Amino acid sequence: MFQLVFNKIHHSLLKKAPATGIGLLRLFYGLVTLQEIIFLTYFNHLIFDPLPFIDVEFPSIPLFLGLWGIVAFCVAIGYRYQFAIIANYVFWIVFVNFTPMQRDFDGGFDTFMIGVGFFLLFMPGDRAFSIDSLRYKLSTPFKHYSEYPKATVSALTYHLPVFICLGLLYLDSDIHKLFAPHWRNGLGSWLPATQPYYVSALDTSPLLNIELLQKTIGYTIMVFQMSFVFFFAHRQLRVVYLLLGMAMHLGITLTLNIYPFGIGMLICYTLLIPFKWWREIATWFKANQPGLIVFYDQQCPLCNRTVLTLNHFDIFGRIDFKSAQQFAADYPGMAAVEMNVLLTDLYALDKNNNRYSGVETYRQIMLKMLYLAPVGMLLELPGIKDFANRTYRSIADSRQRITCDNECYIGSSLPDNTFYHQLFEGYARQKPKAFTRKLAKIVLALLFLQINSTVHYGLAYRLPLAYEKWPISQPLSQASNALLMVSSTFLGITPHALYLHDHFAGYDRILAITYIDPQGNEQWLPFVNEQGRLLAPNWGRVHSMWANIAVTPTINNIRLRKFIMKVTAFWGQKSGLNLDDVTFNIKMKKIAPPTQWVPDQLHKNFLSQWLTIGTVHWVDKQISYDLPMDINSL
Repeated sequence: MFQLVFNKIHHSLLKKAPATGIGLLRLFYGLVTLQEIIFLTYFNHLIFDPLPFIDVEFPSIPLFLGLWGIVAFCVAIGYRYQFAIIANYVFWIVFVNFTPMQRDFDGGFDTFMIGVGFFLLFMPGDRAFSIDSLRYKLSTPFKHYSEYPKATVSALTYHLPVFICLGLLYLDSDIHKLFAPHWRNGLGSWLPATQPYYVSALDTSPLLNIELLQKTIGYTIMVFQMSFVFFFAHRQLRVVYLLLGMAMHLGITLTLNIYPFGIGMLICYTLLIPFKWWREIATWFKANQPGLIVFYDQQCPLCNRTVLTLNHFDIFGRIDFKSAQQFAADYPGMAAVEMNVLLTDLYALDKNNNRYSGVETYRQIMLKMLYLAPVGMLLELPGIKDFANRTYRSIADSRQRITCDNECYIGSSLPDNTFYHQLFEGYARQKPKAFTRKLAKIVLALLFLQINSTVHYGLAYRLPLAYEKWPISQPLSQASNALLMVSSTFLGITPHALYLHDHFAGYDRILAITYIDPQGNEQWLPFVNEQGRLLAPNWGRVHSMWANIAVTPTINNIRLRKFIMKVTAFWGQKSGLNLDDVTFNIKMKKIAPPTQWVPDQLHKNFLSQWLTIGTVHWVDKQISYDLPMDINSL
């Protein structure tokens, strides 16, 4: 076993791959984290206050969310990557494990984001689509961008995260699915999509009503998840797993209201795209011929840095920057411009030999870059154009020049202090076999932690065996739980038993909240609507709070009252209601969670009738309930 892992790691370690996929993963990971921070900020009082807006226990939460947002933005743009990704990893751990998010508002993908964040600590996320790669070039401004080789990384940085974060997760999830009747019946994806609490605003009934299609999807998912870890790296099968996985998670994102989970999983598929595709995609988007040739002063530090910056953001390769001293004389369109004049401004020629200078050159650059064309259009507007000309003139006329002979001073580049460089390009090059052996042991340790989680919850918990009679069962269980606590907290290794039979069995009633407005009309709180759907933005972790904790097959009155209190206080304030003047009605309706296919089940659940089963009142920041003692008997 060890030798097999050693050989696989050693082969991937030596193989080179484009840095594109890693850069995109970092970018998307930062954006997903950023949107989740925005979500947490919006629902700050619901999630973190014991009593929303009334009892604020953590007034500094917005400050820390703001700091986390800055860190996530730095991760997304690749600025000071190593520090940012470490800080982001710490923020995820702290918020998930040491705030109410952990107990009541599990986002369903928090541990997954921790796991991916752990791997990003050691991945070369700064090599593509990053500000850090620009900073590296700017540290040696007189080195032309064409002298830098294309960024490559070890293929291991692609394969290992996919194996752990996707492959083992899928395998664990599929083992749990084998115990669920609706999954064994091929209806694993169909059942959640027929339950009002779980569906998005997209009505997929035309697809849900095709039994053969739904069973094909269900069984395909099970085969896909069971086999992924074994075959995803196979050259002929990689594209198949890529397309199936993307389709599955895109479907989750569009049809269910747990979109963060779908998107979080989906971004990891940037690592599964064949390396050849990245090279071909680059040729598709790169222009065959530059649309603009820009001439710059090679002996001006500011000009060189400007060129490096503009080239960095010229992702379509539509601009070519050339030294005015070396190349201007080769272009007839520049013959009329004397060298002393040429060096005072930034000049450019387009394909039609039209000449531009100063701010107009920058405007043409923006237009040619395509995605910055709106900025180029703004530079033509009166007022903005005059301001831009004055600003450009003041900078251009005061810039410094360095006189040098054949070659300008290159200088020393920024040091690369990333973990990836130190380990994969430092230690691994000096002692490749020793590095591979240590990494193989780490991978086997991660594999052991995942097996512990899978056996503990996927097998021991579900198999009908009398473990309590075994003398060794208790110490083994305690040791397993201790490992699970560590692996879940820091590595995101946790059971993935989502939407199984023990969740839906008996889930035959759902609750909603309405209120009586001052005119005596009953209005639906912007939380659960008449169909029983949780409305946006009450998705993700807010959905988890209500649909997985407050309302369950066996409703716990204490938990239910707690979350009725939080929801009415939060949305009452957000809706501009005076809580003391409002009566909240608690409504219930029956639904069905069948394990066999039923035609038009989603609409049947939508059309089920609501009954008012109780009321809630607020008086002087105190809540009182008039609810049945046993809702489960209704």
